[in-house]
Amino acid sequence: MRRRHFLAGLLMGAAMPGAGRAFGYDVTKSDAEWKKLLSPAAYDVLRHQDTEPPFTSPLNKEHRKGIFACAGCALELYSSDTKFDSGTGWPSFYRPLPNAVLTGQDNSLFMSRTEVHCRRCGGHLGHVFDDGPAPTGLRYCMNGVAMTFKPA
Repeated sequence: MRRRHFLAGLLMGAAMPGAGRAFGYDVTKSDAEWKKLLSPAAYDVLRHQDTEPPFTSPLNKEHRKGIFACAGCALELYSSDTKFDSGTGWPSFYRPLPNAVLTGQDNSLFMSRTEVHCRRCGGHLGHVFDDGPAPTGLRYCMNGVAMTFKPA
């Protein structure tokens, strides 16, 4: 494949919602492999940007010291030290671990939001909002089904 065709394909893929997920991630799998690896709910959230119902995740009530990791690739995402109760029904954090997440524009549902996804596998985790507590003022509102918890 010629380099300019490859680059044009990357640019076209980046312009399409949900496209290009396999490009640039350390962990890539086929859709069938993700479906086999993940629970149905985790698959829908991580791979198809679904949202779990609020107040349904056991991680809402997780208050032990530890690390919240990506359910798709086990990358460590958030420390329990940054978790707080936002009252929204989803696990919320004011800061991710360094080099853990990437963000992008999400214009679905007739609104503009900032999507948060795993830096290693590209899985959709949730959204970040600017109504969080100090010291960052950010609220990383995550789908619990997209994460696992590892106690310290």
